[in-house]
Amino acid sequence: MLMAHPTVLRNLIEQYDTLRILHAEDGSPEVRRRMEDIAYTLCVSTGTRDIDAALIAARHQLPGARPQDDSLVSA
Repeated sequence: MLMAHPTVLRNLIEQYDTLRILHAEDGSPEVRRRMEDIAYTLCVSTGTRDIDAALIAARHQLPGARPQDDSLVSA
């Protein structure tokens, strides 16, 4: 499987997190559409099928992530 460059993954994660905050505050269709686009890109980039798994996989692929570290998994 091809792996996305860590810089690309970090950028996608940051964009998704920012848009999640904007969506919570604003909820505009444009923000929602952009979130869906980034979620799709993250899923394709990580070989996953849902955004939660994609975010976890992407964070684990970043430099400094430890395979045993589950602190990135939200409750």
